[in-house]
Amino acid sequence: MNQKLIAIKPWYRHPWPWILMAGPFIVVIAGFITLYLAVRSNDGLVDDDYYKQGLAVNQVTARNQNAVRLGLQADLMLSTDGKQIRILLRGKPDTVLPDVLKLRIAHPTRAGVDQNVLVRSDGVGSYSGKLSALLTGRWRIALEDEKGEWRLTGDWNIEKNASLRLPDEAKTEVGSAQISDNKVR
Repeated sequence: MNQKLIAIKPWYRHPWPWILMAGPFIVVIAGFITLYLAVRSNDGLVDDDYYKQGLAVNQVTARNQNAVRLGLQADLMLSTDGKQIRILLRGKPDTVLPDVLKLRIAHPTRAGVDQNVLVRSDGVGSYSGKLSALLTGRWRIALEDEKGEWRLTGDWNIEKNASLRLPDEAKTEVGSAQISDNKVR
């Protein structure tokens, strides 16, 4: 009788158990990486005091409407080195322009790079200020007087446009409605 002895390899010497275990192992590692990122990163999209912000919506709308009523327009331009911003502000003939403006430059997703800049008057309707960091990409801009009576807002993609006009003639925001050519969309 010829009997062959077949040497059976232990389970860990076969490739299929390792291939089948690789999927759950990768998922567990990805879960730990996600947990690490969630704990270490700042959620810049959520405001700490969202209730207070919700109550202030009417006040913000009134400030936007005051800017429209005063006929305010602003042109924002960066210097060639990107370290200074220049603003040309115009209004109706009877509008008194302030000596100092507050400029808020906010990144849509990264709150840590937002800038608040006080721009001072260089002459009638001309303002300039220094930026703390260079601007690239897309930004949300809010320009207002020091008293907070009016506000101009807009979005600025600096790579596409060297300057920004506030408010944009094609789109003027008042509250959540967009008004263009006297029609509400």
